[in-house]
Amino acid sequence: MYNNLMFKLISLEKYFYFYIALIVSLTFLAIFFTLSALGLIQSVESSNLIGEASRWCERVSDGLFREPVNTLSNLGFMIVGLYMFWVLSKDEKDSPNPFVGINKISVLYASVVIYLGPGSMLMHGTNTEWGAWADNLSMIMYIILPWLFNTYSMSKWSINQFLNTYISIIIIYSVWRWFTDFELGINFNLFGVSIGLWVISETLYKFWSPSFRLISGFVGFLVLMLFGTMPNAVFENFSEYWWIILFWIPAIFSNQKPKYTRTYKWFFLGMISYLSAFSIWLTGVPDHSSCSPDSIIQAHGIWHLLTALATYFFFIHYRSIKTV
Repeated sequence: MYNNLMFKLISLEKYFYFYIALIVSLTFLAIFFTLSALGLIQSVESSNLIGEASRWCERVSDGLFREPVNTLSNLGFMIVGLYMFWVLSKDEKDSPNPFVGINKISVLYASVVIYLGPGSMLMHGTNTEWGAWADNLSMIMYIILPWLFNTYSMSKWSINQFLNTYISIIIIYSVWRWFTDFELGINFNLFGVSIGLWVISETLYKFWSPSFRLISGFVGFLVLMLFGTMPNAVFENFSEYWWIILFWIPAIFSNQKPKYTRTYKWFFLGMISYLSAFSIWLTGVPDHSSCSPDSIIQAHGIWHLLTALATYFFFIHYRSIKTV
């Protein structure tokens, strides 16, 4: 009996963070569903749009959620994030990899993935401005993490410097975004820029050298071209694209060669999943020929599920390191 009790206590301690994440997730869902059922958090303005196609194609409902499919599809993020906590809890604790075992960085990543779900649920479920703010904040909390982590991995930052930098950006952004819009009133889309910074920092991590640091920012132009923006358009409208100077941020701080190599097949799988999701996302608007407002298969819902899968591929990518 004593041995059985000790086993249960050890198991509880080992999976402590998983259980905490699970309890917090279930608590959010319980509160969210209850307030939605009572009609306390839905937008009053969107009630005038009930019966019409929403911004993301799905018909606005007068039921539990304004966009039911686009709301519930965000459970994918929560399930994936919880699974990450489960995997991390099972890991051995003596790995030098910050994405193996429970530590500050791995807990932050899994937590941010989970929050992508509630953040987006608040937007699609309520159709409110504050819901849109929560959704945008969840996206920023995720997208800045990989490129900051890559920069940290090639710098002399301490883990506390990394975390303080991350938290500072999130606090400043959240306040600024609350009082402005998603471009912060200065033609600056941090989410889009961070995609470029992520690819730049991954490329720099792979091919680090003093000379490549100088030209690494130009990788960002390839990312812009992938999304349809040519370099000539950038320089002809520099006041609109002034933020390209930020493409050299990873190079400025990445002053040492990484200690580990990574298996990039998982990174490419993540990118394929994300780009596939993005191509589907483009079709999830009312004026697209494939839009079917009453279908349970919504393009935006598929976007949620595929991007949730992408976060897991990136999680495996960061776990797949080998000593140089």
